[in-house]
Amino acid sequence: MVKIGLLSDTHAWWDDRYEKYFAECDEIWHAGDIGSVQVADRFEALKPFRAVYGNIDGQELRIRYPQHQRFSIENTDIWITHIGGYPGRYAREVTPEIYIHPPQLFISGHSHILKVLYDKTLHCLHINPGAAGMYGFHKKRTLVRFAIDKGEFKDLEVIELADNR
Repeated sequence: MVKIGLLSDTHAWWDDRYEKYFAECDEIWHAGDIGSVQVADRFEALKPFRAVYGNIDGQELRIRYPQHQRFSIENTDIWITHIGGYPGRYAREVTPEIYIHPPQLFISGHSHILKVLYDKTLHCLHINPGAAGMYGFHKKRTLVRFAIDKGEFKDLEVIELADNR
C-alpha cells in the first residue's frame, strides 16, 4: 500500500501545513501550475515527488517535469496531467488516448475546482484536487490524501486549508 498526498495549482505559494498534512504520505503528486522552482524544490525535499507542468509554469519547470505523467504503482495505471477535463468532457489533447487506453486513475488540475468522480464508461476514477495556492477564484484551498492498495483506492480525504480571501 502507498499513501499519496495530492495537490494542484499552488501558483508559487508555499504553506507550511503541506508538510503537516503530507507527513504520513509516501509520495506527493502535483497536478501542475506549481508556479516556482523554489516550491518544487521544497516538495522534493519532503518526499518522493511526481509532478507535471501547468499552463503558468515557466521553462525551468517545463524542463524538469513532463506535461503528462503515466506510470504504474501498486499494480495501478495512473495518469496525471494539468489540463485534462472531466468524465464526459475530457480535454481534446487527452481524449484519444483516454478512450483507447484508459487509466485506472486520471488526475488533473487547472480548474481550481475540487472534484472526485468515477467515469463509469471508462471504469476510471478521476480526481481534481482543487487549488492549494492563493491565486485564483476558488474560495477554499484544498489538498487530497488517499491510499492505493493493489489497484484499490482507499481512505480518500479532502483537506481544506483556509479561505482564499
